[in-house]
Amino acid sequence: MKSFDPNEPYDALPFLPPDRSKIETIAVLRQENKAVAALAELKGLANIIPNQSILINVIVLQEAKDSSEIENIITTQDELYKAVSSTIKKHNPEIKEVLYYREALYEGFKKIKERDLLSMNDIISLQQILVQNEAGVRKLPGTTLANDKTGEVIYTPPQSEKAINSLTANLVAYLNDDEATLMKMAVLHYQFESIHPFYDGNGRAGRIVNILYLLLKQYLDAPILYLSSYIIKNRELYYELLLGVTKNENWEDWIIYVLKGVEMTSRETIIKIKQIKSLLDRTTERIKRQASKIYSKELVETLFINPYCKVEFLINTIGVERKAASRYLHQLVNIGILEEYKVGKENIFINNDLLEILKK
Repeated sequence: MKSFDPNEPYDALPFLPPDRSKIETIAVLRQENKAVAALAELKGLANIIPNQSILINVIVLQEAKDSSEIENIITTQDELYKAVSSTIKKHNPEIKEVLYYREALYEGFKKIKERDLLSMNDIISLQQILVQNEAGVRKLPGTTLANDKTGEVIYTPPQSEKAINSLTANLVAYLNDDEATLMKMAVLHYQFESIHPFYDGNGRAGRIVNILYLLLKQYLDAPILYLSSYIIKNRELYYELLLGVTKNENWEDWIIYVLKGVEMTSRETIIKIKQIKSLLDRTTERIKRQASKIYSKELVETLFINPYCKVEFLINTIGVERKAASRYLHQLVNIGILEEYKVGKENIFINNDLLEILKK
């Protein structure tokens, strides 16, 4: 392998798959087994929540927040839920970025369910949602990756249109073939970030592809693993190991890093799901005991799908009139299940116990 020059375009980025002897080491296979076991437990446990929308909605929003934070798009969970619940559309740029990520992830989830396939056009459409433009795959040279603090170029991705197109075609073919391993997801993520096919949004698009891969290969039935939280905690190592593959073909450390992330975030999500289920059961029993006349399964689920709830949500989900929906929510405030806040001119009703679980 020729010596690495960060200023030289990596048009000779090798096609996938890599040499198996470099990626299927004993250490990688051991960590693969641990990650697969944790994911399988997560997939099975998710079914203890009867309405999967509860998990999908709260976890997708958390993934959107964390993935955007990796790109220094910082917002708080409270701001996000207020933005999702409120009819006010004048959100700050950071909130918009996170909501675009959520929209793109949902769109990818829909495509996987419809066709059991992820094409390059699909990935392009997701990236267009993320960045809100239609520039598409890079056609012009000049893209480099630089150190945020010093401005020093640390990597120059492929620059020629021919190289980018052939590499993305190879990546998508590899993604959709019959092989299904978690180490393959790590390989795909490295390749995607190394190709850097777009002018903007590559990191976020690549992390969405990770989740969609888990759905495509049936490791999960819904996008309920937010790997971005792990990357945030280990961000410097993330970039160091990506570059280590480029410089030294150090696949083993990179793949183990990703597999450990899958295992750890699966375990963390399992704990969170158990906590949500426990709170769901306690809330159900409390409403039955203290406000039995308004109890319904749909009412409780609405409070968990929307931690920041409002009258319109009850009108749409349980089919009551506005006055009744308002009365229900105020009754839930009176018995201590919700807290009422004003956002603009709207009254928002917050499930604080659920938010505490999500913030941990």
